[in-house]
Amino acid sequence: MVLEDARVSWRHATVRWSGHSWLIEDHGSTNGTYVQGQRIHQMEIGPGSTVHLGNATDGPRLNLAAAAAPAADLYSAQTAMAPAVQPGQPAPQQYQQPGAQGWGQPAQAQPPQHYQPGPQQGGWQQPQQPYVPQQAAPAHATSGGAAGTPPVYGDRSPTSFHQMAVGRVMRIGRSLDNELVVSDLQVSRHHAEFRATSDGRFEIVDLGSHNGTYVNGQPVRQQIIGPNDIVGVGHSTFRLVGDRLEEFVDTGDVSFSARHLTVTVDGGKQILKDVSFGVPEKSLIAVIGPSGSGKSTLLKALTGYRPANQGDVLYDNRNLYKQFAELRQRIGLVPQDDILHKELTVRKALRYAAKLRFPGDTAVSEREARIEEVLRELKLDIHKDKKVTALSGGQRKRVSVALELLTKPSLIFLDEPTSGLDPGMDRDVMQLLRGLADDGRTVLVVTHSVAELALCDKLLVMAPGGSVAYFGPPEEALNFFGYETWADVFSAFENYRDYDWAGRWKGSQHYQMYAADIDAVAPQSVHVQPQMVHPPKAQSWGSQLWTLVRRYCSVIASDRGFIALMLLLPAVLGGVSCVIPSDYGLAPPAPHHFNQDAGTIMLILSVGACFAGAANSVRELIKERVIYERERAVGLSRSAYLMSKVIVLGVITAVQGVLITAIGFSVRKLPEHGVVIKNLPAAELCLVIIALGFTSMMIGLVISSLVKTAEKTMPLLVMFAIVQVVFTGIMFKIYDSPGVEQVAWLMPSRWAIGAAGASLNLSHIMAPMDKNNPNNLDPLWSHTAGQWSIDMVVLLLLGAACGFVVARLLRRHEPEVMRK
Repeated sequence: MVLEDARVSWRHATVRWSGHSWLIEDHGSTNGTYVQGQRIHQMEIGPGSTVHLGNATDGPRLNLAAAAAPAADLYSAQTAMAPAVQPGQPAPQQYQQPGAQGWGQPAQAQPPQHYQPGPQQGGWQQPQQPYVPQQAAPAHATSGGAAGTPPVYGDRSPTSFHQMAVGRVMRIGRSLDNELVVSDLQVSRHHAEFRATSDGRFEIVDLGSHNGTYVNGQPVRQQIIGPNDIVGVGHSTFRLVGDRLEEFVDTGDVSFSARHLTVTVDGGKQILKDVSFGVPEKSLIAVIGPSGSGKSTLLKALTGYRPANQGDVLYDNRNLYKQFAELRQRIGLVPQDDILHKELTVRKALRYAAKLRFPGDTAVSEREARIEEVLRELKLDIHKDKKVTALSGGQRKRVSVALELLTKPSLIFLDEPTSGLDPGMDRDVMQLLRGLADDGRTVLVVTHSVAELALCDKLLVMAPGGSVAYFGPPEEALNFFGYETWADVFSAFENYRDYDWAGRWKGSQHYQMYAADIDAVAPQSVHVQPQMVHPPKAQSWGSQLWTLVRRYCSVIASDRGFIALMLLLPAVLGGVSCVIPSDYGLAPPAPHHFNQDAGTIMLILSVGACFAGAANSVRELIKERVIYERERAVGLSRSAYLMSKVIVLGVITAVQGVLITAIGFSVRKLPEHGVVIKNLPAAELCLVIIALGFTSMMIGLVISSLVKTAEKTMPLLVMFAIVQVVFTGIMFKIYDSPGVEQVAWLMPSRWAIGAAGASLNLSHIMAPMDKNNPNNLDPLWSHTAGQWSIDMVVLLLLGAACGFVVARLLRRHEPEVMRK
């Protein structure tokens, strides 16, 4: 029922049948729901009950009267009593209670308990006795129905009904030629089919969709469905009731709640303690608290990035952790750092994001239309051709939000979106979030800023140690704590860290009004299907790889400084080798002479290739870590992402290897023949330098995936280059040195110099390493095609091993629920 009254919230309350009685439940409305002048959250009602919305005396009034015929089942019960809305009518003097039915009495009103905490001799003043209603609502009130009734996720009415017939096939998809058309870009053109089986049952069959078909949150290819099963396709869910298919479209009218979330780290320390709260639909909720109060941990637990050790997160009464594969598409997350490449324009960044997130059969025009729609909604259309680096901090945050809005999430989380912004931008961002909530989304924002909390519908205050200190309307929060400013509240948190803030909260009237019922609601049971497959990805592996390669090339092409450095570095490193004076260069010396310069020249060129290759990649993963974490959560392939880096950086490294050798060999004498490419010894040596640069580039990726900040990469890069100098085998004897030789096997420069030594026959060009036994030569420098091939293969295998290590290390930066 739509009520045109400013005091009524967007989604104010629900009147529903619980299986044996009628219930009215307030959804955290701003102005409240009242019975006999008393504000209630949930209670049983019956014929003769009168309820006021928004105001206890003159708010819109609901009068309930019994129908002529008794209700026979759930559907007839829903029409058995018709609430009549009569705005402006005064409430009756007495609440009519049908004693035979045993309808619940509303709780007696008590004045709000305002505490004035202050240091006493014995510590804090103890709060008054907890507020206890006369009669609590039954525990099964919101469990989705009486025993035996199929669970209805979210207690929402179906959006539409579809009649199923025996022998009929009902195909679902985005294309207009389907029997059931779903206008959702998350859905493939021909997504799935409902089919009737020979025994009268129905099954759902996935038609190779890009984002998958789900039964009770689990991806399936083919599954028999029953009355207790929920089929998910994009933003729509379906339930089979008899021969009728009920469709529920997720448009934002979904509940979200946390139940007893507890996070324990190594050593048994709890950093999040028994956090429970419910989020009203289409509302803006702020989470504040001092440092160390568990805000970031809570955000990770709510989004599935780091599931709580205990407790549940329920999205529309569905367990997020157990059904993450499906529900992840309906949740948006904007981390504190921007989740976009700043070198790209706004439009181009959104294009690549849409290409990765939407199904492969989505037309370019469909993607462009959605991008333009989001840009207009966030007032970014006038900035769409600007580079992200040219935008202000608030505008960049809007672009990050725009990226998340592409897939139309119903629930959006933001981590410190106003961090580093001035007060004006702070207000702009919070007003943006207020608008998102008013447009039909639920928004939860973790923030340190308290200037614009009045824009929020609810406020969650976290106390030191990770417990809840308050949850309710923001305008009542300071009164609840007994202080005039938030600075005083945070100082109290710091000065009295051992005080039981959670106990004080649970003993308050605010807890009874806004949070007590959350603990009483039991989560829905989840039916795990025996046939489970890995969640599909919106794009095929090849399509993702092609998109990622194109995006990476666009990022590099937009960074002229990187391009200049990429060309300058090999030119300098190759030129340095030309400074070394040498009569013979890399060629064999005159009879009875040795050419020690050949080894020195190859040492410089090899170390230069090591440094250039590692420098290309050592920052690439760490600088994109936040982007990767978010894209991985929505279906990005880890191997495709890593392969895109390997391909692009490999090509760059190969070009640099050619430049290094072209400059380094341009003034040098070379041997007349190689061992593999007989007539082109320079090409043979160039391949060695390229392979060394490639393996060094892979080691750079390992370093980039290990470190936590980009500043730590440079010391490790320098250390890597110096270590390579030592273990080349040019400076001193490596072979036949127990311990040292085995360590050298792990160094790419050792095998690269071995391959170069095989090509140049360094064992005979240079003076013997073992002067006591001149015939004891380095086996890796044997002047044969076979030894050259072995050196090159081992060198490349080291690079492949590094790729495997990087892939394993990238798992640490994925949502933990996906790893399980």
